[in-house]
Amino acid sequence: MLDTSARLLRLLSLLQTRRDWGGPELAERLGVSARTLRRDVERLRDLGYPVHATPGVAGGYRLGVGAALPPLLLDDEEAVAVAVTLRSGAAGGVAGIEETSVRALAKLEQVLPSRLRRRVNAFQAFTVAMPGTGPAVDVDVLTALTAACRDHERLRFDYTGHDGSASERFVEPHRLVSRDGRWYLVAWDLGRGDWRVFRADRIRPRTPTGPRFAPRDFPGGDVVAFVARRMGAEMWPCRARVRVHAPAEAVAGRISGVVEPIDDRSCALTVSGDSLRTIAVILGFLDEDFDVVEPPGLDEHLAGLAARYQRAAGRREEASGTRRAGKGG
Repeated sequence: MLDTSARLLRLLSLLQTRRDWGGPELAERLGVSARTLRRDVERLRDLGYPVHATPGVAGGYRLGVGAALPPLLLDDEEAVAVAVTLRSGAAGGVAGIEETSVRALAKLEQVLPSRLRRRVNAFQAFTVAMPGTGPAVDVDVLTALTAACRDHERLRFDYTGHDGSASERFVEPHRLVSRDGRWYLVAWDLGRGDWRVFRADRIRPRTPTGPRFAPRDFPGGDVVAFVARRMGAEMWPCRARVRVHAPAEAVAGRISGVVEPIDDRSCALTVSGDSLRTIAVILGFLDEDFDVVEPPGLDEHLAGLAARYQRAAGRREEASGTRRAGKGG
């Protein structure tokens, strides 16, 4: 009986790892005959698990959707990953899931072996979450957006722009992207005839969703790079391009911008901001030499900052010299 119970748990675990299993392959993984496999499948069905079978030589098995969530069988790494993710969810970021994450985490930690509980507790004890500055997104909105992306269903929603203007949008959703504590929807805007990026916290979906659509080819294939370009270079009124005397890998991640390698020792950096003065300050965080490519007006702001810093440094040197002279006298 013990062997049978252990085998049923192993069968359930395998069915949860893949959508479809061929009968012969599944029997081989369990080390049983096809007849024993069929009996074990029937036992799972008796326990309430909706296991669907496809007849024939190439037939197989699939764990279907039931009326209730079945127990999930997780290996060590999966259990730790889920626990860590739940801790992150409990810290906030998506409105409405904090309390739910805490309840789910309490259930999981109750059954974690001590060796895994130590790993999860170490993560909690030695990490500190910095509160996000961006607005939280309603979990129902994220669920609706991801479902529309998955099912290729057109979306109609009310949208509030960064200037407070309201508009109605009709789009073909492609992907949701998380960046800097905010969620963004990448979609083909049917009204504008172009790919657009929308802040998820500014979206109010209308129901029901629209008809299904055939997915379009995404330009370049890299949705993360697309969002970075739009958010870093197209959402601000001012833009500057500089040549940095450092390789691209040394510059990437230093400041928010688009980095393009030129050669092994230099790269091009595009930075955006609300003004050229702001961009001049941002470039100071590079800690690398650079040449301005465009616009010409950026030179004046860099020179102004340099002169101001030089005056501040000169006054400090002068004050230090006066103190030293006073002590010597």
